[in-house]
Amino acid sequence: MTELGSYAWPPAPIRTERLVLRASESQDRAAFIELFASPEVGTYIGGAQPRDELERAMPEVPGRRPGVFVIDLDGSMIGMVTLERRDPERPGHVRPNADEAELGYLFLPKAWGHGYAAEACAAALDWFTATLPGEPVVLSTQTANTRAMHLAKKLGFTEVARFEEYGAEQWFAVRPPSTPPSP
Repeated sequence: MTELGSYAWPPAPIRTERLVLRASESQDRAAFIELFASPEVGTYIGGAQPRDELERAMPEVPGRRPGVFVIDLDGSMIGMVTLERRDPERPGHVRPNADEAELGYLFLPKAWGHGYAAEACAAALDWFTATLPGEPVVLSTQTANTRAMHLAKKLGFTEVARFEEYGAEQWFAVRPPSTPPSP
């Protein structure tokens, strides 16, 4: 994926009422492995990855790239939010040149049901809007993932298409760029 634009990365940590969105650190490695090895997390993203393979392949500081926020609750990683360019080869785009940022997120099952995903995604989207004003953000999830579709709608995303990808029907939505207030 290409970068979203020219900005300093990582940004200063973003603090919400309960969470901190920050760059990845070496202390997060075990949580990244747990996240990608979890059968529950893997339900809508192609399944869990084998833990032994993750242990061998996971870098010392995983997820250390522009657009990846670790979600920290009380000093521990509980998930991640990403804002990265959507692969132009994939179906689903809202710009002719296929140059959109895509929101993604994964949380450990113990963090589900507490509103952390909504809080973290809203903070990441606010940062994105302030950093790259006028840019749309897209999101894609399986139609079977009704919780993700509900959250996307709550965050201001609107469905623009459905298509088959990865052997499942996908729900593709866009969050239009914010319009500056009129003078």
